[in-house]
Amino acid sequence: MTPPRVGFFVTCLVDLFRPTVGFAAIKLLEDAGCVVEVPELQTCCGQPAYNSGDRASAQTIARRVINAFEGFDYVVAPSGSCGGMMAKHFPALLAGDPVWTARAASHARRSFELVSFLVDVMRLTRVAARFPATVTYHDSCSGLRELNVHDQPRKLLATVAGLTLRELPRADVCCGFGGTFCVKYPEVSTKIVAQKADDVVGTGADTLLAGDMGCLLNMAGRLSRQGARVKVRHVAEVLAGMTDRPAIGQGEAD
Repeated sequence: MTPPRVGFFVTCLVDLFRPTVGFAAIKLLEDAGCVVEVPELQTCCGQPAYNSGDRASAQTIARRVINAFEGFDYVVAPSGSCGGMMAKHFPALLAGDPVWTARAASHARRSFELVSFLVDVMRLTRVAARFPATVTYHDSCSGLRELNVHDQPRKLLATVAGLTLRELPRADVCCGFGGTFCVKYPEVSTKIVAQKADDVVGTGADTLLAGDMGCLLNMAGRLSRQGARVKVRHVAEVLAGMTDRPAIGQGEAD
């Protein structure tokens, strides 16, 4: 059977702040049997413009993304936020033009968050990684509510040798990042992430995992400011067995 050809959507935050997440994601995809390519012409998914009400810019960016990923069997992103933008919002954003409506719908059908794709499409049931630590997991808003990403990361984490998962109280509650929300409402955002950090520390876990870099950067920053010793990582790094680099906010990871 011909292996699926996957276009890997790197995401802005992975590209600029945590390239190792991209390398880990590609390793997971290749180990699952995919042929992975990273289109050079890809850019932002357009979500910042979309959330700010700049529909014209968001439409321009969406068309650029669709062009860059035309022809791939699947488009996979290590982010529920970007995955949700492509899978749920591109069709409505480009509605009105029959050609672009059809192309956006096709792109949306082929777009997935990384761990959801591995479990739901590639039928991956286990990984060969080892991570001797106690971890807790935060469900990012977009991944959970737009793409139904919840059980998939837990299923794969359960197969990581040495890993113990302690469920996070209110794991489905926003971390306070919310894209442009944290910029528009910094005081509210700070209160939300402070509560999240307290919940994380309360689990007694060594490491906090999640599937979105925005959430991870936000929570890592707050945990650090509160003096917590909890390490923060993208779930892909643990599943791929690529945890030799410092955790987020603790040093260079590229």
